[in-house]
Amino acid sequence: MTTQPTLTDLADRAKAARDTPGYGHDALITCDRLVRIFTTDGIEVQALQGLDLLVREGELMALVGASGSGKSTLMNILAGLDTPTAGAARVAGRDLLTMTAKDRLAYRREVVGFVWQQTSRNLLPYLTAAQNTALPMQLAGGLRTGRTHRARTSRVLELLDLLKVADCRDRRPHQMSGGQQQRVAIAVALANNPSVLLADEPTGELDSHTAEQVFAAFRSANEQLGTTIVIVTHDQAVADEVRRTVAIRDGRTSTEVLRRSEVDAATGHETVVAREYAMLDRAGRLQLPADYTRALGMRDRVALELEPDHIGVWPDDSEPR
Repeated sequence: MTTQPTLTDLADRAKAARDTPGYGHDALITCDRLVRIFTTDGIEVQALQGLDLLVREGELMALVGASGSGKSTLMNILAGLDTPTAGAARVAGRDLLTMTAKDRLAYRREVVGFVWQQTSRNLLPYLTAAQNTALPMQLAGGLRTGRTHRARTSRVLELLDLLKVADCRDRRPHQMSGGQQQRVAIAVALANNPSVLLADEPTGELDSHTAEQVFAAFRSANEQLGTTIVIVTHDQAVADEVRRTVAIRDGRTSTEVLRRSEVDAATGHETVVAREYAMLDRAGRLQLPADYTRALGMRDRVALELEPDHIGVWPDDSEPR
């Protein structure tokens, strides 16, 4: 019979995870055995159940998963809007479990940018696009950022031009389309040159054509500014456009799709090849894709066989069916 870990157990695991030599030290984002427990009316719900994730500097990647899988909980933790219960989480050298309230405020202003799904949450309605974009720099303080008023104005124009909304600089949100609002929201999120840009379903309220324009803005920010970008999305078209898509299931990373370009030597034609991988944690656990297990009727347990260069996974044949 298994027992649920106590908070003391989780705290011990958190310290062990943070002290593990070498783990994720070359990654910009490191989540190691991350746990988040919510308690409502005396009932505990584990939104994250030992999640592991590494994101390299300069990546543009997508997080996917069903509702309730833990995607939004993870994003809130990475954004500094929520605190993990246990495990280890570091972003750009900041330990998300030990930050004070003052540290967390500075972290949200300087280290991460965030774009919400709802366009109305990203922009102040009484400010123009240029004023909204300048606001994070003003809140951070000119002396602290080293930016004069002229430098801030230059940065605003540079971002709006990069994201192809320069013509909206003097418009307020109600004078812009949904796609224009989201691209201005990306400019706002990029204003203080964050290490990481997080986006939670940024194309969820947009049609497919407008969603393509918004994703193109993310790609421009990634390629031309070098910003590391993590996008949570249900839009498969968006997920297919990134080199790496990580799926979250039941509070853990389950599978990962990596895409690479291959050029046919004879024709010169370039194609994108995608391959799916199961995620293996340091305890040796992995989550097999649900489509695979359903296709072979796998449940409860499976048979394993060690081969010279691979491990075979077979349906349980210990009892007659």
